[in-house]
Amino acid sequence: MNITLYGAAGSGSVPVEAAMSLIGLDYRVIEAVTWEGETERDKVAAVNPMRQIPALITPGGETLTESAAILIWLADSHPEARLAPKLDDPRRAQFLRWMTFIPAAIYSMFWVRDVPSRLVGEDKAAQEEVKRRTAERIAECWRVMDGQIEPGRFLLGDDPSVLDLYVAVASRWTPRRARFYVEAPRMAEVVRRVDALPSLQTFWAARFPFEDET
Repeated sequence: MNITLYGAAGSGSVPVEAAMSLIGLDYRVIEAVTWEGETERDKVAAVNPMRQIPALITPGGETLTESAAILIWLADSHPEARLAPKLDDPRRAQFLRWMTFIPAAIYSMFWVRDVPSRLVGEDKAAQEEVKRRTAERIAECWRVMDGQIEPGRFLLGDDPSVLDLYVAVASRWTPRRARFYVEAPRMAEVVRRVDALPSLQTFWAARFPFEDET
């Protein structure tokens, strides 16, 4: 299987890349650092009119966008990798719940944070207030998730899933891990395990170098 992924180091494409690495798929990444300006966003325009990453082109030429959708598709297409509960698994409902919660409640905040002038114009004070409030909102959402999920060794039990990859990456973004550990102490131990997975050490070093904030 040969897959093309539009993405960038440290971005929302990283959990997708991590999942493909664990599955053992052949893929190539077209680097598009979309938060750096119009030229970078234009790289993605032909495959995603929203000019956002990640965007994945399947071997059959189909385009998939939205990180959660791509992760679920990858896991369901490769059940042998055990990266998601199967359709008849009792954990499936909660898997879908949290895979949707992250982009809806948390990831969406970064569209606002990256360019706050989109909503408040050029008022610098207003932009800083937007950044402050979105950081607080993200922290609150992590706290809510932590209060309702019941992790085992990983978020859904003994085996890592694409949900673990998603949370491990998103929790590295603002307000960053030190705050995440405070707000989400039950998930904190899980993301540390994901950081330490031997099968991903080379991958993390290349695509999202990270020093734990303790």
